[in-house]
Amino acid sequence: MNMPNERLKWLTLYAAVALIVCGSQSLAANPPDADQKGPVFLKEPTNRIDFSNSTGAEIECKSSGNPMPEIIWIRSDGTAVGDVPGLRQISSDGKLVFPPFRAEDYRQEVHAQVYACLARNQFGSIISRDVHVRAVVNQFYEAEIMTEYVIRGNAAVLKCSIPSFVADFVRVESWIDEEGNVLSFSDNYDGKYLVLPSGELHIREVGPEDGYKSYQCRTKHRLTGETRLSATKGRLVITEPIGARAPTFSTDSNSFSYTRSVGQSFALLCQAQAYPVPIMRWYKFIEGTTRKQAVVLNDRVKQVSGTLIIKDAVVEDSGKYLCVVNNSVGGESVETVLTVTAPLSAKIDPPTQTVDFGRPAVFTCQYTGNPIKTVSWMKDGKAIGHSEPVLRIESVKKEDKGMYQCFVRNDQESAEASAELKLGGRFDPPVIRQAFQEETMEPGPSVFLKCVAGGNPTPEISWELDGKKIANNDRYQVGQYVTVNGDVVSYLNITSVHANDGGLYKCIAKSKVGVAEHSAKLNVYGLPYIRQMEKKAIVAGETLIVTCPVAGYPIDSIVWERDNRALPINRKQKVFPNGTLIIENVERNSDQATYTCVAKNQEGYSARGSLEVQVMVSPQIQPFDFGVEPANTGEMAGGFCMVPKGDLPMEIRWTLNSAPIITGEHGFSLSRLNPRTSSLSIDSLEARHRGLYKCIASNKAGSAEYSAELHVNVPPRWILEPTDKAFAQGSDAKVECKADGFPKPQVTWKKAVGDTPGEYKDLKKSDNIRVEEGTLHVDNIQKTNEGYYLCEAINGIGSGLSAVIMISVQAPPEFTEKLRNQTARRGEPAVLQCEAKGEKPIGILWNMNNMRLDPKNDNRYTIREEILSTGVMSSLSIKRTERSDSALFTCVATNAFGSDDASINMIVQEVPEMPYALKVLDKSGRSVQLSWAQPYDGNSPLDRYIIEFKRSRASWTEIDRVIVPGHTTEAQVQKLSPATTYNIRIVAENAIGTSQSSEAVTIITAEEAPSGKPQNIKVEPVNQTTMRVTWKPPPRTEWNGEILGYYVGYKLSNTNSSYVFETINFITEEGKEHNLELQNLRVYTQYSVVIQAFNKIGAGPLSEEEKQFTAEGTPSQPPSDTACTTLTSQTIRVGWVSPPLESANGVIKTYKVVYAPSDEWYDETKRHYKKTASSDTVLHGLKKYTNYTMQVLATTAGGDGVRSVPIHCQTEPDVPEAPTDVKALVMGNAAILVSWRPPAQPNGIITQYTVYSKAEGAETETKTQKVPHYQMSFEATELEKNKPYEFWVTASTTIGEGQQSKSIVAMPSDQVPAKIASFDDTFTATFKEDAKMPCLAVGAPQPEITWKIKGVEFSANDRMRLLPDGSLLIKSVNRQDAGDYSCHAENSIAKDSITHKLIVLAPPQSPHVTLSATTTDALTVKLKPHEGDTAPLHGYTLHYKPEFGEWETSEVSVDSQKHNIEGLFCGSRYQVYATGFNNIGAGEASDILNTRTKGQKPKLPEKPRFIEVSSNSVSLHFKAWKDGGCPMSHFVVESKKRDQIEWNQISNNVKPDNNYVVLDLEPATWYNLRITAHNSAGFTVAEYDFATLTVTGGTIAPLDDGTGHGNVHTRIRLPAWMPEWLDLNFMVPLIATVVVVAVGICVVCVALSRRRADDLRGGQKDVYYDVVYNQTMGPGATLDKRRPDLRDELGYIAPPNRKLPPVPGSNYNTCDRIKRGRGGLRSNHSTWDPRRNPNLYEELKAPPVPMHGNHYGHAHGNAECHYRHPGMEDEICPYATFHLLGFREEMDPTKAMNFQTFPHQNGHAGPVPGHAGTMLPPGHPGHVHSRSGSQSMPRANRYQRKNSQGGQSSIYTPAPEYDDPANCAEEDQYRRYTRVNSQGGSLYSGPGPEYDDPANCAPEEDQYGSQYGGPYGQPYDHYGSRGSMGRRSIGSARNPGNGSPEPPPPPPRNHDMSNSSFNDSKESNEISEAECDRDHGPRGNYGAVKRSPQPKDQRTTEEMRKLIERNETGPKQLQLQQTNGAGFTAYDTMAV
Repeated sequence: MNMPNERLKWLTLYAAVALIVCGSQSLAANPPDADQKGPVFLKEPTNRIDFSNSTGAEIECKSSGNPMPEIIWIRSDGTAVGDVPGLRQISSDGKLVFPPFRAEDYRQEVHAQVYACLARNQFGSIISRDVHVRAVVNQFYEAEIMTEYVIRGNAAVLKCSIPSFVADFVRVESWIDEEGNVLSFSDNYDGKYLVLPSGELHIREVGPEDGYKSYQCRTKHRLTGETRLSATKGRLVITEPIGARAPTFSTDSNSFSYTRSVGQSFALLCQAQAYPVPIMRWYKFIEGTTRKQAVVLNDRVKQVSGTLIIKDAVVEDSGKYLCVVNNSVGGESVETVLTVTAPLSAKIDPPTQTVDFGRPAVFTCQYTGNPIKTVSWMKDGKAIGHSEPVLRIESVKKEDKGMYQCFVRNDQESAEASAELKLGGRFDPPVIRQAFQEETMEPGPSVFLKCVAGGNPTPEISWELDGKKIANNDRYQVGQYVTVNGDVVSYLNITSVHANDGGLYKCIAKSKVGVAEHSAKLNVYGLPYIRQMEKKAIVAGETLIVTCPVAGYPIDSIVWERDNRALPINRKQKVFPNGTLIIENVERNSDQATYTCVAKNQEGYSARGSLEVQVMVSPQIQPFDFGVEPANTGEMAGGFCMVPKGDLPMEIRWTLNSAPIITGEHGFSLSRLNPRTSSLSIDSLEARHRGLYKCIASNKAGSAEYSAELHVNVPPRWILEPTDKAFAQGSDAKVECKADGFPKPQVTWKKAVGDTPGEYKDLKKSDNIRVEEGTLHVDNIQKTNEGYYLCEAINGIGSGLSAVIMISVQAPPEFTEKLRNQTARRGEPAVLQCEAKGEKPIGILWNMNNMRLDPKNDNRYTIREEILSTGVMSSLSIKRTERSDSALFTCVATNAFGSDDASINMIVQEVPEMPYALKVLDKSGRSVQLSWAQPYDGNSPLDRYIIEFKRSRASWTEIDRVIVPGHTTEAQVQKLSPATTYNIRIVAENAIGTSQSSEAVTIITAEEAPSGKPQNIKVEPVNQTTMRVTWKPPPRTEWNGEILGYYVGYKLSNTNSSYVFETINFITEEGKEHNLELQNLRVYTQYSVVIQAFNKIGAGPLSEEEKQFTAEGTPSQPPSDTACTTLTSQTIRVGWVSPPLESANGVIKTYKVVYAPSDEWYDETKRHYKKTASSDTVLHGLKKYTNYTMQVLATTAGGDGVRSVPIHCQTEPDVPEAPTDVKALVMGNAAILVSWRPPAQPNGIITQYTVYSKAEGAETETKTQKVPHYQMSFEATELEKNKPYEFWVTASTTIGEGQQSKSIVAMPSDQVPAKIASFDDTFTATFKEDAKMPCLAVGAPQPEITWKIKGVEFSANDRMRLLPDGSLLIKSVNRQDAGDYSCHAENSIAKDSITHKLIVLAPPQSPHVTLSATTTDALTVKLKPHEGDTAPLHGYTLHYKPEFGEWETSEVSVDSQKHNIEGLFCGSRYQVYATGFNNIGAGEASDILNTRTKGQKPKLPEKPRFIEVSSNSVSLHFKAWKDGGCPMSHFVVESKKRDQIEWNQISNNVKPDNNYVVLDLEPATWYNLRITAHNSAGFTVAEYDFATLTVTGGTIAPLDDGTGHGNVHTRIRLPAWMPEWLDLNFMVPLIATVVVVAVGICVVCVALSRRRADDLRGGQKDVYYDVVYNQTMGPGATLDKRRPDLRDELGYIAPPNRKLPPVPGSNYNTCDRIKRGRGGLRSNHSTWDPRRNPNLYEELKAPPVPMHGNHYGHAHGNAECHYRHPGMEDEICPYATFHLLGFREEMDPTKAMNFQTFPHQNGHAGPVPGHAGTMLPPGHPGHVHSRSGSQSMPRANRYQRKNSQGGQSSIYTPAPEYDDPANCAEEDQYRRYTRVNSQGGSLYSGPGPEYDDPANCAPEEDQYGSQYGGPYGQPYDHYGSRGSMGRRSIGSARNPGNGSPEPPPPPPRNHDMSNSSFNDSKESNEISEAECDRDHGPRGNYGAVKRSPQPKDQRTTEEMRKLIERNETGPKQLQLQQTNGAGFTAYDTMAV
């Protein structure tokens, strides 16, 4: 990189940045803190702001700082304050504003709050003192004056009593007597009346006349300025004294306290009454003492009677005052504590300080005021936890900078001061970041050396060459600049370098926080050169280091010489090859000289340089002192400081205690005797002259100092220090104590108080104790004289001397305690101690019960002695105490002076023994009476017994206790729980501890009825007729037994009727909430609910009554008598009568009137709503002459009620608006054609138009011409040529003539240009109607008229032609005709054109329907209109049906994004499609949406949980069944013996919640049990084997099937002579199969012979016939609660029509094609498998089928069955009639029910397969999917059948308009259904649907699979395209490459339904649609053609069940299938 360019770039950048910064902010150029500062308050708010709500307040807060601080208001907790509209706002200038407010708007958090003002800028934050804001709401108050009772002659004080809520703001202004005299504050203290500063009225020396006067006080409110008189008048009651009375006070309190402010005036009252009149004196206690002195009275402090008045209080007035009242009878006093508060203020010193990093900083808080409770510090608005006045920061860090505040506070106020701490400089020491390297070069070029350094503060960089600083000159240039990131770049430029520029270059970066340096050599080729060396001065003793400054390169050698001798010449000198010389410990004599440096190169050239070294000597002071003896005050003292060594010149200074001594000050005199000597003299010594004197001598080489101390005075010193002494008792004692000093010390003796030194008292003067010259004499010393003594010597100098000694008196032994008791715990060690006082040595012996105790005889005893200062302590230790140690121990002490003894009574205590004989005397449900025997008490009285009891299951750590006094042996344990087992034991307790527990006894308390109420009772409305009650059991402790259940009672609230109770079983799950739904309640009615728990004893207490309303309903009836009356052209009155009260179902809050113009009524968004509470209203702002539709509804809290029937009213007509446009076209020289457009708002029926014409200019009259309403043009004739005429037009209704149009001017002319009189217009045409668009043109010559359609030239065709008048006629408009039509008229003069827009209104196209969500009983669909719809959509019709049910419809509004279809069957498949409708009509249907609700059929339980067997019955626990998500409806129970074939139905309506017992079974017998569980998703059949127990309760062995294993199904045993293959299990199906095949072939032949017969169809196309009993019960097979007639007819609930069991095998088409394949799939399913016992159905002969002519009968010539597929020879064909058993129980058992198969379509001719009950209109799309209504649960009327002997049992029901889309069939054919009555009843047949059955082209598993996702597989493309059916193939969805998918085997018992796909039908028996017949035309490609005709290619379960239900297959086919081994897995019988 080019270095100069780089440098230039940096310099430019730096300059630019600097310029920007300087330009934008001048501060940047200065040091950062030059004029910037943190915030300081200029105006701080006061401590208290009180204001009235009528005035409001503004609180100002101003601060200064740079930059200007921001003002923020905060609360006391530091959170910011925001605006509260109308109550508090912060103005733009920082004021806190409280506007005036109403009393009801008062808010505590706003108007009674502590605020503070916070000012902050970038340097810190400060907070103001606390601002207590108090808003005072103007409240009414009255002052009152109480009557005062006064003894005559005493002083009275009347008080003006002000209510407490205004006492702070109201003060007394004056008093007024009854004559109106005003008594106000004055300084006249001598009058009778005095108004005290605190507002009381003082009346002195009252007399009888004062009893007749009354007084009022006048008060003033300081915030509002309001004054008022007191409400009552006060007066005095004067009592005459009867005898003398001692002083008494009017109050009981004898102490008062007041707080007053500095400068305030006030009075201290002393309200005493006495007779004679007492004398009152005031005293004040001296602070901190109990001494008091009389109050000094002066001008400021006055006393009037007993009242002390203090004016202008000062802080010193604070204290405790005492008022003493005396008279001749007695005295009394009262204390008053006065606190005078002074305003707080604070100041911090210094207010600002700048401290360097790491240095200490100190802030001192100076404050004034009284009282001061707390001092606290904050930094930047945050507390720092310091509470001392001085804040010291030992080492300042960066984070310490900011604003500091000191707060002082008391209870009333606070004050603050702030100070700022700034950092002086920064603390990043310099560091070299980049530097030059050693370089060798030739002379000539320039050299550039660069150093980059960083640090804070920014360092300065200097350069040195060989230790010498480089300055700028003509060759050396030093420059530097600062980079953007703060680094300093310094460079040294050497222009054309010379050889002598070489050397060691050094760059030094230096700042006030450090130095960094870097050095490297620059070698320049050339001769040796030595730069000049300056004189070097060095201090003697130091080390000299010098480097020779050599230039030139290369250098061979550098040597140093002295006196021409090469160094080194002694040991101190060292020379290095690089030219460095070191001389250690330099001395002047030997080392001061001139040294020469010689540099040579290899060529022999050399250079020399000289260095002069000067050695300097530092000073050395000769020791001095001020003499050994201390000097005395007033004497003269002095000293000399001599410096014998050291270079001159020399400075000599003196200091005393480090402070410099200046001659002439404080008596010092200094003089310089010679250059090396200084003298100090003090003329007169004083105390301050004592201390350490220091002499300091300094010269250039250094400095030296010496110190000496001057003593002035002599404190006392011991001459004879006393020591401890011992004296014999009775002798004379003498102790010496002597000390000297100056002045002479005074010696005194004192004796210690007590036995220890510390506190001393003067010796009492007595006969035997005296002190003489410091010696203590005690004559006849006794033990009482023993103790510590203090000798003290004091002379005033220093603190004096003192010594403490012990004087002991030698005496015989003595025990202070002669006898004592000692206790010890058994087993623990014990120590007995005897302390004998007396002179040592003392011997001590121990006796036990007066016998000598020798430890050698018993090693448990040990004796130790301890020598004490007062005597001897002997200790007898016992290792483990025994009971025998309870004895009397005696110790005997002996010394030389005598003996003494003492006794210890030893009591060994232990815990008591355990109580015994614990017995139960009595017990009840809650208590037990116990007794026991008292044990041994362990030598310690029994304090108590503790009876411990617990529940038997608890551990002994969880016990309850009963405490019994120790003297009793009987107790009752109470508060037990009934029906609970308890363990009880007892322990005894004394002071030592507790005994062991006694043996536990076990008791069971008696049961009781529950004592607790159920808890957490909640009654919540579920809906208008249902409330849910939830509760939790009572607390477990209040059950009193096992709760069996609950009685839930409810009744109408506020009635006297009794409760209706329901019983709820107890839920055993812990913590589980019970709940009950109360149903069939009244709407919006309050019910009361109570609950009680019960057990076997009885019921517990009733809970508290819980009241709750059922939910408000919506009104069930609309407002009646709705009527509307037209008032004007824009108003209509609507009136109504409110609905009947019983139908309101709540409180009617409002009525809503819904109204809209009738032609917009369909559009919900265009409707208007008006709410009103009254029963009529006027609708305003309506359109004129418009028909309006209106509905009225009532609204409650439950919502909107039923709307009334729409009513219609038309607004009145009005005059029309002006015609919207007018044209005047020239037709010739005398004619003009005027044309116009009708008014935009005709406001009525236009009756006529009036054309006005007027010739311009002349005063001609206006001509008018009436034109009929249908004519839109008028030809004005007989006009003058070239004369302008003005025309305008008006329209008229029956009301009158409307406004005139704009006027237009035209002039007749010979030239008639082509013009079009018609106007641009928009025409709206209805779909399939004709439309005509006008184009009326004028012109001469006659113009040519042409049309363009959407910009294309028009050419006539069948539908469009041009009319003679130029109009365009379009016949039978379709959607594509919409668009722009332009008409062009052209002649030779001009051309003109207009454009019309044609809008085609057509029925809507198919909307988009998507599934949004599903639940168990609802579907949510999204609806979107077709994008191509032009006409506005009015709404949707949603069609839906269950898989086997009828279509239902639901209207959906156009703006409804989602719609919920509710009330659906759980777990059922549904089909949904939608149509839209508008005012044209209903539109096309959407695609079918196939979906299903959530939920599954019931799940099988485990057998052990379900079945419980006994000897003659079996219990079934139905709760073990899982409902699969859909609630169970009922169970069917059937049973049979194992070897029987027939099943016995036990019950067909077992409720799911109960257990069921099957009775009357035989013991020790095997049975089969079949359970059918039903829910709305289907049913599940389970079959169980069980054996009843023997009579004795034993079990029997399992049956053997011949293999040694018990088998589920038993083979029928045959005689031995019969062959095995004759087994009935084999033969019966075989024979049945043969018969069925034979009959089937016959039927097929008959059918084919009639195949070409005419298809006779009758009946209307919109009616279908429904056969009553040929239906299966699909998902709706349970009893419908809406079907009361069902029970009535059948006598009990209908058994389920058991659906056909699943068939293993692939999908199949409609006709039953049964193959002869062998070996079906084996099932490992453990439910009933009929393949093991095929004799399930009994074959009966079919009676002949009656023929009713050829009418709907069998005579179809298309009944051919010979399909040309291999393997289909056995196909069963139409019209075969079979009889099926299995409906015996449901129908008349004597009547067998026939049913017949039906013809199928073979693809060439004949009807399309369908099913009865659905039909479609002609022209319906061929792919519409049909579902038969006959397949759903029959509706109520379907059971209105006659008996089976005949009679009409068909039901006629109109079909839906669009029934079932997505059919495969396309021919307009009908399918017919026939049912034949067994006894010759009528034949029922009906036209089938046009398009019968959907999507038969698909395998069944895929038909539904992919629609539902998850288990069903691929995306459901089957219904995806409405136009094409051939786009999917069979193999694609599930089995690619396999034309006939192999079905999986049936699932095992534990099969997870969530994982099933096709096989879910195996258990559920759900029914899918039968597929379309395969025909042999092109449509056969949909799946039948490519299928493998193998035996496995069999019909699906769903097809089979469907066909059975539609009477299309029969039991013989079933048997045939079974016989053929096709694996027809039946799980149930089939009811037909």
